[in-house]
Amino acid sequence: MAGIDRRTALRGAAAIIGGTALGPFAGFAARGEAAPAQHDRPRPTLGPVPDHRDGAVRLWLPDGFEYRSFHDTEAPVVLDDGTRLPGRHDGMAAFRGPRGNYTLIRNHEVNGPGPAFGDAAAAYDPMAQGGTTTVEVTRFGEVVRSYTSINGTQMNCSGGPMPWGSWVTCEETVNGPDVGADFTGVSNVPLRQPHGYVFEVPVKGTADREPVTAAGRFAHESVAFDPREGALYLTEDDFGFASGFYRYTPRQHPMRTGRLGNKGRLQMLKVKGRPNVHLEASLRPGSVFPVEWVDIDDPSPVYPYTPGQPAPTTNNDAISHVARQGWARGAAYFSRLEGATYDRGVVYFTSTQGGGPEETGTGPIADGFGNGHGQIWAYHIRERVLRLLYQSSGPDVLDFPDNVTTSPRGTLVVCEDNTNDNYLRGLTPRGELFDIALNRLVSSTGAPRYDDEFAGSTFSPDGHTLFVNIQASRGMTFAIWGDWRRIGV
Repeated sequence: MAGIDRRTALRGAAAIIGGTALGPFAGFAARGEAAPAQHDRPRPTLGPVPDHRDGAVRLWLPDGFEYRSFHDTEAPVVLDDGTRLPGRHDGMAAFRGPRGNYTLIRNHEVNGPGPAFGDAAAAYDPMAQGGTTTVEVTRFGEVVRSYTSINGTQMNCSGGPMPWGSWVTCEETVNGPDVGADFTGVSNVPLRQPHGYVFEVPVKGTADREPVTAAGRFAHESVAFDPREGALYLTEDDFGFASGFYRYTPRQHPMRTGRLGNKGRLQMLKVKGRPNVHLEASLRPGSVFPVEWVDIDDPSPVYPYTPGQPAPTTNNDAISHVARQGWARGAAYFSRLEGATYDRGVVYFTSTQGGGPEETGTGPIADGFGNGHGQIWAYHIRERVLRLLYQSSGPDVLDFPDNVTTSPRGTLVVCEDNTNDNYLRGLTPRGELFDIALNRLVSSTGAPRYDDEFAGSTFSPDGHTLFVNIQASRGMTFAIWGDWRRIGV
Protein backbone atom coordinates (compact mmCIF):
# COMPACT_ATOMS: atom_id res chain seq x y z
CA MET A 1 0.00 0.00 0.00
CA ALA A 2 1.08 3.58 -0.58
CA GLY A 3 2.81 5.25 2.31
CA ILE A 4 3.72 8.78 3.27
CA ASP A 5 7.21 10.18 2.91
CA ARG A 6 6.96 13.74 4.16
CA ARG A 7 8.88 16.31 6.17
CA THR A 8 11.69 14.18 7.49
CA ALA A 9 14.00 17.17 7.39
CA LEU A 10 13.86 19.89 9.99
CA ARG A 11 12.71 22.97 8.10
CA GLY A 12 12.17 26.04 10.19
CA ALA A 13 14.19 24.38 12.92
CA ALA A 14 15.52 26.19 15.90
CA ALA A 15 18.68 25.14 17.67
CA ILE A 16 20.53 25.76 20.88
CA ILE A 17 23.46 28.04 20.33
CA GLY A 18 26.26 28.25 22.86
CA GLY A 19 26.19 27.73 26.61
CA THR A 20 25.94 24.60 28.70
CA ALA A 21 22.48 23.10 28.36
CA LEU A 22 20.91 20.35 30.40
CA GLY A 23 18.56 17.72 29.04
CA PRO A 24 18.45 15.60 25.91
CA PHE A 25 18.27 18.56 23.51
CA ALA A 26 21.69 19.90 24.50
CA GLY A 27 23.13 18.53 21.26
CA PHE A 28 21.23 20.78 18.84
CA ALA A 29 23.56 22.29 16.24
CA ALA A 30 22.96 25.76 14.84
CA ARG A 31 21.04 25.64 11.57
CA GLY A 32 19.37 28.18 9.37
CA GLU A 33 15.71 28.37 8.44
CA ALA A 34 15.78 25.76 5.69
CA ALA A 35 18.92 23.78 6.40
CA PRO A 36 18.37 20.00 6.34
CA ALA A 37 18.89 17.94 9.48
CA GLN A 38 21.40 15.13 9.68
CA HIS A 39 19.35 11.95 10.04
CA ASP A 40 19.99 9.68 13.00
CA ARG A 41 18.64 6.78 10.90
CA PRO A 42 16.33 6.25 7.91
CA ARG A 43 12.74 7.08 8.76
CA PRO A 44 10.00 4.69 7.71
CA THR A 45 6.98 5.85 5.76
CA LEU A 46 3.50 5.66 7.25
CA GLY A 47 0.82 3.34 5.95
CA PRO A 48 -2.67 2.14 6.92
CA VAL A 49 -2.86 -0.23 9.89
CA PRO A 50 -6.03 -2.03 11.08
CA ASP A 51 -7.26 -1.48 14.61
CA HIS A 52 -7.02 -4.56 16.86
CA ARG A 53 -10.46 -3.63 18.24
CA ASP A 54 -12.42 -4.26 15.04
CA GLY A 55 -10.12 -4.22 12.01
CA ALA A 56 -11.05 -0.70 10.90
CA VAL A 57 -8.23 1.60 9.77
CA ARG A 58 -8.10 4.61 12.07
CA LEU A 59 -4.37 5.37 12.04
CA TRP A 60 -1.47 5.27 9.61
CA LEU A 61 1.72 4.15 11.36
CA PRO A 62 5.28 3.01 10.54
CA ASP A 63 5.68 -0.55 9.28
CA GLY A 64 5.53 -3.09 12.10
CA PHE A 65 3.52 -0.92 14.51
CA GLU A 66 0.16 -1.95 15.93
CA TYR A 67 -2.61 -0.32 17.98
CA ARG A 68 -5.93 -0.81 19.69
CA SER A 69 -8.52 1.90 20.28
CA PHE A 70 -10.85 1.96 23.26
CA HIS A 71 -13.47 4.14 24.95
CA ASP A 72 -14.83 5.34 21.62
CA THR A 73 -17.73 7.68 22.46
CA GLU A 74 -19.23 7.57 18.98
CA ALA A 75 -21.45 5.05 20.79
CA PRO A 76 -22.31 5.36 24.52
CA VAL A 77 -19.68 3.97 26.90
CA VAL A 78 -20.57 3.14 30.51
CA LEU A 79 -17.77 2.91 33.09
CA ASP A 80 -17.65 0.37 35.88
CA ASP A 81 -19.10 2.87 38.36
CA GLY A 82 -22.14 3.41 36.13
CA THR A 83 -20.91 6.73 34.73
CA ARG A 84 -21.62 7.46 31.09
CA LEU A 85 -18.22 8.39 29.67
CA PRO A 86 -18.04 11.96 28.35
CA GLY A 87 -16.13 12.73 25.17
CA ARG A 88 -13.45 15.35 24.58
CA HIS A 89 -10.63 13.03 25.72
CA ASP A 90 -7.65 15.35 26.23
CA GLY A 91 -4.54 15.44 28.46
CA MET A 92 -3.49 12.14 30.02
CA ALA A 93 -0.72 10.36 31.93
CA ALA A 94 0.18 6.71 32.40
CA PHE A 95 1.28 5.21 35.73
CA ARG A 96 2.24 1.73 36.90
CA GLY A 97 -0.85 -0.28 37.69
CA PRO A 98 -1.64 -3.62 39.31
CA ARG A 99 -0.73 -7.00 37.78
CA GLY A 100 1.67 -5.48 35.24
CA ASN A 101 -1.04 -3.23 33.80
CA TYR A 102 -1.05 0.55 33.48
CA THR A 103 -3.28 3.15 35.10
CA LEU A 104 -4.31 6.05 32.87
CA ILE A 105 -5.78 9.28 34.22
CA ARG A 106 -7.49 11.10 31.37
CA ASN A 107 -9.03 14.57 31.07
CA HIS A 108 -12.36 15.37 29.44
CA GLU A 109 -12.44 18.94 28.12
CA VAL A 110 -16.18 19.59 28.27
CA ASN A 111 -17.36 23.20 28.52
CA GLY A 112 -20.63 24.89 29.33
CA PRO A 113 -23.01 24.64 32.28
CA GLY A 114 -24.82 21.32 32.57
CA PRO A 115 -25.21 18.36 34.91
CA ALA A 116 -21.93 16.87 36.08
CA PHE A 117 -21.17 13.37 34.88
CA GLY A 118 -20.80 10.71 37.57
CA ASP A 119 -22.02 11.24 41.12
CA ALA A 120 -23.32 14.82 41.25
CA ALA A 121 -23.21 14.79 45.06
CA ALA A 122 -19.42 14.34 44.92
CA ALA A 123 -18.84 16.94 42.20
CA TYR A 124 -16.84 20.13 42.74
CA ASP A 125 -19.61 21.93 40.86
CA PRO A 126 -22.78 19.90 40.12
CA MET A 127 -23.40 22.13 37.09
CA ALA A 128 -20.05 21.65 35.33
CA GLN A 129 -19.53 18.84 32.84
CA GLY A 130 -15.76 18.22 32.70
CA GLY A 131 -13.46 16.06 34.79
CA THR A 132 -11.19 13.03 34.63
CA THR A 133 -11.65 9.30 34.30
CA THR A 134 -9.22 6.64 35.51
CA VAL A 135 -8.69 3.54 33.39
CA GLU A 136 -6.69 0.37 34.07
CA VAL A 137 -5.48 -1.14 30.79
CA THR A 138 -3.12 -3.85 29.61
CA ARG A 139 -0.03 -2.97 27.61
CA PHE A 140 -2.09 -3.72 24.48
CA GLY A 141 -4.95 -1.35 25.29
CA GLU A 142 -7.45 -3.84 26.71
CA VAL A 143 -9.62 -2.15 29.35
CA VAL A 144 -9.68 -3.87 32.74
CA ARG A 145 -11.68 -1.32 34.75
CA SER A 146 -12.59 2.36 34.67
CA TYR A 147 -14.26 4.99 36.85
CA THR A 148 -14.75 8.71 37.44
CA SER A 149 -11.89 10.23 39.43
CA ILE A 150 -12.96 13.90 39.48
CA ASN A 151 -16.14 15.53 38.23
CA GLY A 152 -17.82 18.92 38.30
CA THR A 153 -14.85 20.72 36.78
CA GLN A 154 -14.80 22.47 33.42
CA MET A 155 -12.67 22.49 30.26
CA ASN A 156 -10.14 19.98 31.66
CA CYS A 157 -7.57 20.47 28.97
CA SER A 158 -4.18 19.03 29.84
CA GLY A 159 -2.16 18.74 33.05
CA GLY A 160 0.85 16.80 34.19
CA PRO A 161 1.95 13.72 36.17
CA MET A 162 3.46 14.17 39.61
CA PRO A 163 6.31 11.86 40.71
CA TRP A 164 4.66 10.98 44.03
CA GLY A 165 1.74 9.38 42.16
CA SER A 166 -0.93 11.82 41.03
CA TRP A 167 -2.16 13.76 38.02
CA VAL A 168 -2.71 17.52 38.12
CA THR A 169 -5.65 18.37 35.88
CA CYS A 170 -6.05 21.91 34.51
CA GLU A 171 -9.18 23.94 33.78
CA GLU A 172 -8.75 25.99 30.60
CA THR A 173 -11.35 28.59 31.52
CA VAL A 174 -12.27 31.21 34.12
CA ASN A 175 -16.00 30.52 33.95
CA GLY A 176 -18.07 30.80 37.07
CA PRO A 177 -21.24 32.46 38.35
CA ASP A 178 -19.12 35.59 38.93
CA VAL A 179 -17.91 35.83 35.30
CA GLY A 180 -19.79 36.64 32.10
CA ALA A 181 -20.22 34.30 29.16
CA ASP A 182 -17.13 32.99 27.38
CA PHE A 183 -16.62 32.49 23.63
CA THR A 184 -19.69 30.23 23.45
CA GLY A 185 -22.02 33.04 24.51
CA VAL A 186 -23.71 30.74 27.04
CA SER A 187 -24.57 32.28 30.41
CA ASN A 188 -22.55 31.12 33.41
CA VAL A 189 -25.36 31.86 35.87
CA PRO A 190 -26.18 28.13 36.37
CA LEU A 191 -22.64 27.39 37.62
CA ARG A 192 -22.22 27.04 41.38
CA GLN A 193 -18.44 27.46 41.74
CA PRO A 194 -15.67 29.57 40.22
CA HIS A 195 -13.47 27.74 37.69
CA GLY A 196 -10.01 28.25 36.24
CA TYR A 197 -7.97 26.16 38.66
CA VAL A 198 -5.78 23.08 38.87
CA PHE A 199 -6.81 20.02 40.87
CA GLU A 200 -4.77 17.05 42.06
CA VAL A 201 -6.08 13.56 41.21
CA PRO A 202 -4.45 10.55 42.92
CA VAL A 203 -3.55 7.45 40.92
CA LYS A 204 -5.57 5.34 43.33
CA GLY A 205 -9.10 6.40 44.20
CA THR A 206 -10.70 9.77 43.57
CA ALA A 207 -9.78 13.43 44.06
CA ASP A 208 -10.80 15.52 47.05
CA ARG A 209 -12.25 18.10 44.62
CA GLU A 210 -10.29 20.94 46.29
CA PRO A 211 -8.78 23.43 43.81
CA VAL A 212 -5.21 24.65 44.27
CA THR A 213 -6.25 28.29 44.19
CA ALA A 214 -2.76 29.60 44.99
CA ALA A 215 -1.61 28.27 41.60
CA GLY A 216 -3.84 30.81 39.90
CA ARG A 217 -7.21 31.28 38.27
CA PHE A 218 -6.57 31.59 34.55
CA ALA A 219 -6.90 29.56 31.34
CA HIS A 220 -4.64 26.72 32.48
CA GLU A 221 -3.41 24.30 29.83
CA SER A 222 -0.73 22.03 31.32
CA VAL A 223 1.82 21.70 34.09
CA ALA A 224 5.29 20.21 34.53
CA PHE A 225 6.89 19.55 37.92
CA ASP A 226 10.57 19.95 38.82
CA PRO A 227 11.29 17.42 41.60
CA ARG A 228 14.56 19.05 42.60
CA GLU A 229 13.34 22.57 43.39
CA GLY A 230 9.73 21.56 44.04
CA ALA A 231 8.24 24.05 41.58
CA LEU A 232 5.30 23.57 39.27
CA TYR A 233 5.57 25.19 35.82
CA LEU A 234 2.28 26.15 34.21
CA THR A 235 1.25 27.13 30.70
CA GLU A 236 -1.63 29.42 29.80
CA ASP A 237 -3.72 29.05 26.65
CA ASP A 238 -5.58 32.35 26.57
CA PHE A 239 -6.85 32.14 23.01
CA GLY A 240 -7.64 35.80 22.33
CA PHE A 241 -5.03 37.45 24.55
CA ALA A 242 -1.31 37.02 25.03
CA SER A 243 -0.44 34.12 27.31
CA GLY A 244 2.10 33.72 30.09
CA PHE A 245 4.47 31.06 31.35
CA TYR A 246 4.17 30.65 35.13
CA ARG A 247 5.90 29.08 38.11
CA TYR A 248 4.11 28.03 41.29
CA THR A 249 6.33 27.25 44.28
CA PRO A 250 4.45 25.63 47.18
CA ARG A 251 5.54 26.67 50.66
CA GLN A 252 6.37 23.04 51.49
CA HIS A 253 8.32 20.86 49.06
CA PRO A 254 5.82 18.42 47.49
CA MET A 255 8.42 15.64 47.33
CA ARG A 256 8.39 15.66 51.14
CA THR A 257 4.66 16.10 51.65
CA GLY A 258 3.47 13.93 48.75
CA ARG A 259 0.99 16.55 47.55
CA LEU A 260 0.73 20.06 46.16
CA GLY A 261 0.07 22.51 48.93
CA ASN A 262 -2.37 25.40 48.55
CA LYS A 263 0.01 27.92 50.06
CA GLY A 264 2.77 29.22 47.86
CA ARG A 265 3.87 31.86 45.38
CA LEU A 266 2.77 32.27 41.76
CA GLN A 267 5.14 34.03 39.38
CA MET A 268 5.34 34.82 35.66
CA LEU A 269 8.35 34.66 33.34
CA LYS A 270 10.08 37.88 32.33
CA VAL A 271 13.08 38.19 30.01
CA LYS A 272 15.90 40.06 31.71
CA GLY A 273 16.47 43.53 30.28
CA ARG A 274 13.58 43.21 27.80
CA PRO A 275 10.29 44.06 29.50
CA ASN A 276 7.16 42.81 27.73
CA VAL A 277 9.11 41.19 24.91
CA HIS A 278 6.93 39.61 22.21
CA LEU A 279 8.05 35.98 22.19
CA GLU A 280 5.09 35.01 20.01
CA ALA A 281 6.85 36.73 17.09
CA SER A 282 9.10 35.05 14.54
CA LEU A 283 12.53 34.70 16.15
CA ARG A 284 15.99 33.64 15.11
CA PRO A 285 16.47 29.88 15.39
CA GLY A 286 18.37 29.15 18.58
CA SER A 287 17.40 32.36 20.36
CA VAL A 288 18.41 32.33 24.02
CA PHE A 289 16.86 34.52 26.71
CA PRO A 290 18.04 34.86 30.33
CA VAL A 291 14.95 35.11 32.51
CA GLU A 292 13.69 36.21 35.90
CA TRP A 293 10.34 35.77 37.61
CA VAL A 294 7.86 38.45 38.71
CA ASP A 295 5.28 37.96 41.44
CA ILE A 296 1.52 37.70 40.92
CA ASP A 297 -0.07 39.37 43.94
CA ASP A 298 -3.69 38.34 43.29
CA PRO A 299 -3.56 34.85 41.76
CA SER A 300 -7.15 33.78 42.48
CA PRO A 301 -9.67 36.59 41.95
CA VAL A 302 -13.30 35.92 42.83
CA TYR A 303 -15.76 38.68 41.99
CA PRO A 304 -18.75 39.62 44.17
CA TYR A 305 -21.98 38.44 42.60
CA THR A 306 -25.63 37.73 43.38
CA PRO A 307 -26.66 34.10 42.79
CA GLY A 308 -29.03 33.79 39.85
CA GLN A 309 -28.15 37.23 38.50
CA PRO A 310 -25.88 38.15 35.56
CA ALA A 311 -22.19 38.21 36.44
CA PRO A 312 -20.58 41.56 37.28
CA THR A 313 -17.33 40.84 35.40
CA THR A 314 -16.79 40.22 31.70
CA ASN A 315 -14.97 37.13 30.55
CA ASN A 316 -12.33 39.28 28.83
CA ASP A 317 -11.56 41.08 32.10
CA ALA A 318 -11.49 37.88 34.14
CA ILE A 319 -9.44 35.75 31.76
CA SER A 320 -6.63 38.32 31.53
CA HIS A 321 -6.68 39.43 35.19
CA VAL A 322 -3.72 37.30 36.33
CA ALA A 323 -1.63 37.94 33.22
CA ARG A 324 -2.12 41.71 33.42
CA GLN A 325 -0.41 41.68 36.81
CA GLY A 326 2.64 40.04 35.26
CA TRP A 327 2.65 42.34 32.23
CA ALA A 328 2.61 45.36 34.55
CA ARG A 329 5.96 44.07 35.83
CA GLY A 330 7.41 43.36 32.41
CA ALA A 331 6.45 39.70 31.87
CA ALA A 332 6.85 38.26 28.38
CA TYR A 333 4.09 37.77 25.81
CA PHE A 334 3.60 34.31 24.31
CA SER A 335 1.02 32.86 21.94
CA ARG A 336 -1.28 30.15 23.24
CA LEU A 337 1.02 28.08 25.44
CA GLU A 338 -0.24 24.51 25.51
CA GLY A 339 1.62 21.24 26.17
CA ALA A 340 4.42 21.05 28.74
CA THR A 341 6.68 18.25 29.97
CA TYR A 342 9.68 17.96 32.31
CA ASP A 343 12.79 15.95 31.43
CA ARG A 344 16.17 16.05 33.18
CA GLY A 345 16.19 19.64 34.35
CA VAL A 346 14.33 21.10 31.36
CA VAL A 347 10.69 22.07 30.87
CA TYR A 348 9.62 21.80 27.23
CA PHE A 349 6.47 23.60 26.15
CA THR A 350 4.63 24.46 22.96
CA SER A 351 3.33 27.77 21.61
CA THR A 352 0.53 26.80 19.26
CA GLN A 353 0.31 29.95 17.12
CA GLY A 354 3.80 31.34 17.76
CA GLY A 355 6.37 32.14 15.14
CA GLY A 356 4.60 34.65 12.88
CA PRO A 357 4.55 38.44 12.54
CA GLU A 358 4.50 40.23 15.89
CA GLU A 359 1.14 41.20 17.34
CA THR A 360 0.67 44.92 17.95
CA GLY A 361 -0.98 44.58 21.36
CA THR A 362 -2.08 41.94 23.86
CA GLY A 363 -5.63 41.24 22.63
CA PRO A 364 -8.46 40.46 22.41
CA ILE A 365 -8.00 38.95 18.94
CA ALA A 366 -10.80 36.93 17.36
CA ASP A 367 -8.65 34.37 15.54
CA GLY A 368 -6.22 33.84 18.40
CA PHE A 369 -3.17 35.70 19.65
CA GLY A 370 -0.29 34.76 17.36
CA ASN A 371 0.17 34.61 13.59
CA GLY A 372 2.48 31.63 13.21
CA HIS A 373 2.21 27.86 12.95
CA GLY A 374 3.97 26.93 16.16
CA GLN A 375 7.05 27.07 18.36
CA ILE A 376 8.63 24.64 20.81
CA TRP A 377 10.47 26.15 23.77
CA ALA A 378 12.82 24.80 26.44
CA TYR A 379 13.28 26.38 29.86
CA HIS A 380 16.54 25.25 31.47
CA ILE A 381 15.74 25.45 35.14
CA ARG A 382 19.21 25.53 36.68
CA GLU A 383 20.60 27.95 34.08
CA ARG A 384 17.47 30.12 34.15
CA VAL A 385 17.53 30.50 30.39
CA LEU A 386 14.80 30.07 27.81
CA ARG A 387 15.70 28.64 24.39
CA LEU A 388 13.71 28.38 21.20
CA LEU A 389 14.10 24.80 20.02
CA TYR A 390 11.84 24.82 17.01
CA GLN A 391 9.84 27.27 14.93
CA SER A 392 7.59 26.04 12.16
CA SER A 393 8.11 27.66 8.76
CA GLY A 394 4.61 26.79 7.57
CA PRO A 395 1.59 24.50 7.89
CA ASP A 396 3.13 21.79 5.70
CA VAL A 397 5.96 21.39 8.22
CA LEU A 398 4.32 21.53 11.65
CA ASP A 399 0.87 23.02 12.17
CA PHE A 400 -0.31 24.10 15.62
CA PRO A 401 1.65 21.91 18.08
CA ASP A 402 -0.32 21.15 21.23
CA ASN A 403 0.28 18.42 23.83
CA VAL A 404 3.85 17.16 24.16
CA THR A 405 5.70 14.40 25.97
CA THR A 406 9.18 12.85 25.90
CA SER A 407 10.07 9.27 25.06
CA PRO A 408 12.46 7.23 27.25
CA ARG A 409 15.22 8.13 24.75
CA GLY A 410 14.53 11.87 24.86
CA THR A 411 12.57 12.37 21.65
CA LEU A 412 9.74 14.87 21.94
CA VAL A 413 6.37 13.55 20.79
CA VAL A 414 4.14 16.41 19.65
CA CYS A 415 0.39 16.35 18.99
CA GLU A 416 -0.96 18.51 16.17
CA ASP A 417 -4.23 20.45 16.47
CA ASN A 418 -5.18 22.00 13.15
CA THR A 419 -8.05 21.96 10.66
CA ASN A 420 -6.40 19.65 8.11
CA ASP A 421 -4.53 16.35 8.50
CA ASN A 422 -3.39 15.89 12.09
CA TYR A 423 -0.16 14.06 12.88
CA LEU A 424 1.81 12.87 15.84
CA ARG A 425 5.32 14.25 15.25
CA GLY A 426 8.69 13.30 16.67
CA LEU A 427 11.44 15.87 17.29
CA THR A 428 14.77 14.20 18.02
CA PRO A 429 17.68 15.57 20.08
CA ARG A 430 19.54 16.04 16.77
CA GLY A 431 16.79 18.32 15.51
CA GLU A 432 15.00 15.97 13.13
CA LEU A 433 11.25 16.35 12.74
CA PHE A 434 9.41 13.26 11.50
CA ASP A 435 5.99 11.62 11.43
CA ILE A 436 4.87 9.00 13.95
CA ALA A 437 1.16 8.66 13.24
CA LEU A 438 -1.55 10.14 11.02
CA ASN A 439 -5.23 10.42 11.95
CA ARG A 440 -7.41 8.61 9.41
CA LEU A 441 -10.64 8.41 11.41
CA VAL A 442 -13.93 8.10 9.54
CA SER A 443 -17.30 8.49 11.26
CA SER A 444 -20.00 5.83 11.25
CA THR A 445 -21.66 7.74 8.40
CA GLY A 446 -18.47 7.66 6.32
CA ALA A 447 -17.46 11.29 6.84
CA PRO A 448 -13.70 11.89 7.26
CA ARG A 449 -12.57 13.04 10.70
CA TYR A 450 -9.00 13.80 9.71
CA ASP A 451 -9.15 17.22 11.43
CA ASP A 452 -9.86 15.72 14.86
CA GLU A 453 -6.86 16.59 16.98
CA PHE A 454 -4.43 14.31 18.77
CA ALA A 455 -4.06 15.00 22.51
CA GLY A 456 -2.69 13.49 25.70
CA SER A 457 0.33 11.64 24.33
CA THR A 458 2.02 9.69 27.12
CA PHE A 459 4.33 6.67 27.30
CA SER A 460 3.76 3.78 29.66
CA PRO A 461 6.32 3.69 32.50
CA ASP A 462 8.24 0.86 30.79
CA GLY A 463 8.20 2.63 27.40
CA HIS A 464 6.33 -0.19 25.66
CA THR A 465 3.12 1.64 24.79
CA LEU A 466 2.35 5.14 23.60
CA PHE A 467 -1.14 6.19 24.61
CA VAL A 468 -2.81 9.09 22.83
CA ASN A 469 -6.34 10.50 22.58
CA ILE A 470 -8.54 11.94 19.89
CA GLN A 471 -10.00 15.12 21.35
CA ALA A 472 -13.49 15.41 19.90
CA SER A 473 -17.07 15.10 21.09
CA ARG A 474 -16.77 11.52 19.82
CA GLY A 475 -13.40 10.93 21.42
CA MET A 476 -11.36 7.79 21.88
CA THR A 477 -8.00 6.58 23.19
CA PHE A 478 -5.31 4.64 21.32
CA ALA A 479 -2.64 2.28 22.63
CA ILE A 480 0.23 2.10 20.09
CA TRP A 481 3.17 -0.29 20.30
CA GLY A 482 6.13 -1.34 18.18
CA ASP A 483 9.91 -1.01 17.99
CA TRP A 484 10.25 2.60 19.13
CA ARG A 485 14.04 2.44 19.15
CA ARG A 486 14.09 1.45 15.46
CA ILE A 487 12.35 4.68 14.42
CA GLY A 488 14.28 6.82 16.88
CA VAL A 489 11.46 7.58 19.32
